Amino acid sequence: MNIETIGTDAGTVWTALNTAEALGVKQLKKITKLKDKEIFAALGWLAREGKINIDVDPDDEKDYIVSLTQDR
Repeated sequence: MNIETIGTDAGTVWTALNTAEALGVKQLKKITKLKDKEIFAALGWLAREGKINIDVDPDDEKDYIVSLTQDR
């Protein structure tokens, strides 16, 4: 995995989030077909850029809910 791949994966995750109000990490994996390490690297990229919000899923404390920030 390199920076270019992480950036591409971040774009894939962003696109999936842009079509929904919020998604769990498990849902993101299913939609994007990315592996755990790819999802989390992409989420780190998007978080560093301030493009996403991450919260613990109230229905499943082992999952996170991810949404785009208001200034998409």
